[in-house]
Amino acid sequence: MYIAELQSMAEESVLDAQTLMGGQRWTFAYYTIGYAVECGLKSCVLTRMIHTGGVFEDRKFAEKCWTHNLETLIELAGLAVEFGTDRGANPILRIFWDIAKKWTETSRYEQKSRTDIESLYEAITNEPDGVLQWVRKHW
Repeated sequence: MYIAELQSMAEESVLDAQTLMGGQRWTFAYYTIGYAVECGLKSCVLTRMIHTGGVFEDRKFAEKCWTHNLETLIELAGLAVEFGTDRGANPILRIFWDIAKKWTETSRYEQKSRTDIESLYEAITNEPDGVLQWVRKHW
């Protein structure tokens, strides 16, 4: 998979989540909007691999990338320190991250309410402080 494809998947997932919300498909909207962040972060991981050769520094690096955990993906992208600094400087981003990092790939198996998806959607897409806004600056 290529960086541009992952970025496109992230953007498409936002649109898909909007459509699902419009159809009151809360659980799948919740999963889909979280998937947008996962795809965005994976594009950041690939960017790091291209620019640093990180895959050659750790023999198991590629294996570690087979994760859906957003916190792990930030670390794999080499963005943990910068993200920590930015969250420290922006309390809204910090609050939004606390909401977004609860998303998991197993969310699709959990019942979610309209409140759940609206909260996660705002945390991810808010301009200028949403998590995906931050990710876009680094992909």
